[in-house]
Amino acid sequence: MKKVFIYIGLIGICMSGCITSQKKGELFDKENLVAWCIVPFDAEERSPEQRAVMLGELGISALAYDYRDSHIPSFPEEIEVLKAHDICLQAVWLWADPRQEDVMGEAGRILFDMLEASDTQTEVWVGMPEDAFEGLSGEESLALAVSSLREILVEAEKIGCTLALYNHGGWYGEPGNLVRIIEELGNKEVRIVYNFHHGHEHLDRFPEYLDLMLPYLSTINLNGMRAEGPKIITLGNGDRELEMMRAIQASAFSGSIGIIGHTDGEDIRPVLERNLQGLEKLKYQLRN
Repeated sequence: MKKVFIYIGLIGICMSGCITSQKKGELFDKENLVAWCIVPFDAEERSPEQRAVMLGELGISALAYDYRDSHIPSFPEEIEVLKAHDICLQAVWLWADPRQEDVMGEAGRILFDMLEASDTQTEVWVGMPEDAFEGLSGEESLALAVSSLREILVEAEKIGCTLALYNHGGWYGEPGNLVRIIEELGNKEVRIVYNFHHGHEHLDRFPEYLDLMLPYLSTINLNGMRAEGPKIITLGNGDRELEMMRAIQASAFSGSIGIIGHTDGEDIRPVLERNLQGLEKLKYQLRN
């Protein structure tokens, strides 16, 4: 059975009651962190129970769930295990391709059915391929994105979920275009999830883009950043993430902060530990 990956993000009021706003001094604290990109990138291939235990031991109380086809059958178990461990299911990866007849794809519909069956209401992050809008004008791209997202929004509202747009590169990943899409949709519940690791082209204008997205931002996923790359760098090992975090700290942003595990061929626990250590170093620099 062929399945298409879809980014769905789940935020807001989750099973265990995710924290959706923080006092300024708590923004980068562990209580406000959500683990991201840790399911398919884990060389240890942890079970839902093992993953929940690991997160608890690391002191992370929220998970943004991404997956591959092989993980979909265990998603209902993941929901129940996270609930049992008092870990919030804050996001689920849903890849939407507007070039397909069914923009959600088979995998997305299966996941929505599982969310409905478990009575899990949350936010849906939606990512789209970088090349999905190639060859189209700006207005044509806007029309296609809006029509596709309306379809997903209808299905999300049926099960009590909301949407957030996930910057994944290309036309759809540009902050200005994300904002235009939301304004065109005319739904005040639609949000934005911004990822450092998909924002290398935004480095020199990040404060400007942050201000533009701010009314809609629900989560910012951190990453070490250098203009020349590579795409994934351990937090604290880049030369640009500190200035980006200073801009976030100085803003009115009060959403969640993502700590990512996005590496290949590694046990995801030491990856998270490295990023947590890097975050502590950066927090010290932010205070001094």
